[in-house]
Amino acid sequence: MNPLPALTALQQLLPTRASDAYKGDFGTVLVVGGGLGMSGAVLMTGMAAQRTGAGKVMIATDPSHAANLTHNWPSLMAYGINEASQIQPLLNGATHVAIGPGLGQFAWSQHLLNSVLQTHLPLVLDADALNLLALQPQKRRDWVLTPHLGEAARLLGCSPLEVKNDREYAARALQKKYGGCIVLKGAHTLIHDESGLWTCEAGNPGMATAGMGDLLTGVIVALMAQGLSLLASAQLGVSVHAHAGDEAAKQGARGMIPTDLLPFIRQGVNP
Repeated sequence: MNPLPALTALQQLLPTRASDAYKGDFGTVLVVGGGLGMSGAVLMTGMAAQRTGAGKVMIATDPSHAANLTHNWPSLMAYGINEASQIQPLLNGATHVAIGPGLGQFAWSQHLLNSVLQTHLPLVLDADALNLLALQPQKRRDWVLTPHLGEAARLLGCSPLEVKNDREYAARALQKKYGGCIVLKGAHTLIHDESGLWTCEAGNPGMATAGMGDLLTGVIVALMAQGLSLLASAQLGVSVHAHAGDEAAKQGARGMIPTDLLPFIRQGVNP
């Protein structure tokens, strides 16, 4: 297991932006989630994706709050989805998809996940998308999975204590079973693909609060949309997110909330 390279080294993975660039050069991210009562999760993912540099960010979410999301962040495009068939035009217009934040585990949630999994778009799966995946496991090369301790246990069919006691083994087992790139979140987040295993030394206990993972999902998918590989997106994304948390914690780790990190995420992708 290797430590992640320094953030300054990872930042060199970011492509230089041409003077005549336009939004289409930097991908169109579709974020799917935000079931009834959970609009905040999908909103934070979209906010993080924009602050990381995605060219365009769309959100597919529960119709009851779709219109309200853009009041808080008007550069996002939010679409109310009642049934899975309505998401197809959005998938047709996307280059990358993140699914899971606030998704829930309802029939609506499963139908949306099924629609996303039928595409050949590169994916990031988080939160309830992982819990649903655990019920019907499949393996792909073109996705990043970002489980925390409990989600990893469900994906592997073991106890959270087993994952906690041997996180390195859990990361390797997840990659073998599901493919792609695994980001096993927690203190010293692990990143594993078929080429190796890395650990992130940055981060702090103030980040142990709901919603931090939603930001990370947005950061990783936005880096993918800008042309980075799965592994490079995971490595740089985890590092930017963790260092942003450390910067935010300078004002006090206790009481940090996810949106405190957004200004520092932007700094982290503008070396």
